[in-house]
Amino acid sequence: MTSDLIIEFAKLNSEAIIPTQGSPQAAGWDLYALEETIVKRNTSSMIKTGLAIAIPLGWEGQIRCRSSLGKKGMIMPNGIGTIDSDYRGELMVLATWIGEGDEFVVQKGERVAQLLFSRVPSVKFVERDFEQLGTTDRGTGGFGSSGRF
Repeated sequence: MTSDLIIEFAKLNSEAIIPTQGSPQAAGWDLYALEETIVKRNTSSMIKTGLAIAIPLGWEGQIRCRSSLGKKGMIMPNGIGTIDSDYRGELMVLATWIGEGDEFVVQKGERVAQLLFSRVPSVKFVERDFEQLGTTDRGTGGFGSSGRF
């Protein structure tokens, strides 16, 4: 059983499109481009949504690339964009074009990213001596040291 998360929002532009779900079970909410945006090859561009949201305390928003655009060659250079609960500015999607051609044109009203919400735990760091952290089978091995590759 799940409880509803209430996200208050404001349209910063009358043409902004309210996020939608592709299906009732979809984890992400589609974000739409407010205006046509040209994303040039190997450079980053900000795609406006025309929306601002108020994420409740104890939650975060995550902006993720849509797989259909990633398949074409549009990526988010930061992987996932985090929206903190105290941010009240316009939601924008940071995009980079790595596909074929010199640029990619995002059309006005096109679905450009997905917005997901996740709980943020209250975290307290407690300093210990290195030996007090305990040991594991992997130990101090870095990338690829788990033996799977």
